[in-house]
Amino acid sequence: MLQIGKAVVSLDVIQKEFCCDIVKCKGACCVAGDSGAPVTTEEAQLIELLYPQFEGYLSDENKEEIVRQGFSVIDSDGDLVTPIVGNNECVYTFVDERGITKCAIERAYLEKKTTFRKPVSCHLFPIRITSYKRFDAVNYQQLDICQPGRICGKSQALPLYKYLQEPLIRAYGPEWYDELTYAAENLTEDQLR
Repeated sequence: MLQIGKAVVSLDVIQKEFCCDIVKCKGACCVAGDSGAPVTTEEAQLIELLYPQFEGYLSDENKEEIVRQGFSVIDSDGDLVTPIVGNNECVYTFVDERGITKCAIERAYLEKKTTFRKPVSCHLFPIRITSYKRFDAVNYQQLDICQPGRICGKSQALPLYKYLQEPLIRAYGPEWYDELTYAAENLTEDQLR
């Protein structure tokens, strides 16, 4: 483990290789799971405010679920999350012409309709941050659905923390990320064990 600021970072974040291969996984991270994506109170408010910017990408079923459930919900663990529809699919998703599940919020961002990309928990996936009173635990959540991403990352020799540079900076800032990079590049083999 590394401690950088208030974040305790698992060594897997710097040692494991990863690069999302959405063509192979078909956006499984937006579909698999027991509940929706974790969101902050501020993100939930932004999603509600910006809904008209991405509503047009959603299916009628997803829109009906948003009307029924609201823009965010509290899951069985007591966490604020995005609502789900059907077989645990995030309500803010759509399926593109290649059969890939994608985020409607992010599509609006990529089309410059909004400056909010998507919840930071989604942007960071497969890194998960658990906030405690005195620190954040930054861990790599290694799931079967991401096997294509591990294969792709290994083929490119791309460490997870480099692949997720943008969302890590979004979560903790550029100085924090520079410290993480310095630590990753200067740890000895003994320290990595």
